[in-house]
Amino acid sequence: MANESNSFPPVFRIDVSADPSSAADNAQYDPNTVVIALLRQLIAGQARQTQILEEILQQQNATQRQRATELGQWKQANPQLARCCRTAAETLSRVQTQFLKNLTHDVMDNEECLLDGEFMLNEFVDRYGPRLAHLNGVLQVLSQLSSMPTPANSS
Repeated sequence: MANESNSFPPVFRIDVSADPSSAADNAQYDPNTVVIALLRQLIAGQARQTQILEEILQQQNATQRQRATELGQWKQANPQLARCCRTAAETLSRVQTQFLKNLTHDVMDNEECLLDGEFMLNEFVDRYGPRLAHLNGVLQVLSQLSSMPTPANSS
């Protein structure tokens, strides 16, 4: 839209000349015509944005379908490993639940220290942050590789 070179008359025009013919020039710039032209440009831009968004959505859907197909093929080729991943994911899910309980108890026990001191907050983040991030990552991979359907795969 920024590259379009459609020229429209200015919406406001101030004439300070003494030439009476300039009043005739102002008469050709009907504000309604300008507004209609601008609205048409907006509609054309929105139509183009809609088209681009639909193309992006189609591309993402195709990528997700391909990934789901590949994952299904892997599960069929490795059924025993998929079952082991499911068992490991269930175990790690319980570990994650206990880890989150410990984390929340630590937050409640040290609320004032965490609010008052940046050092304590940094210590807390250093203690729990990396473990939680890595645990979530491993759990996500195991869940995807397991034979149990996940909401992302079942849709």
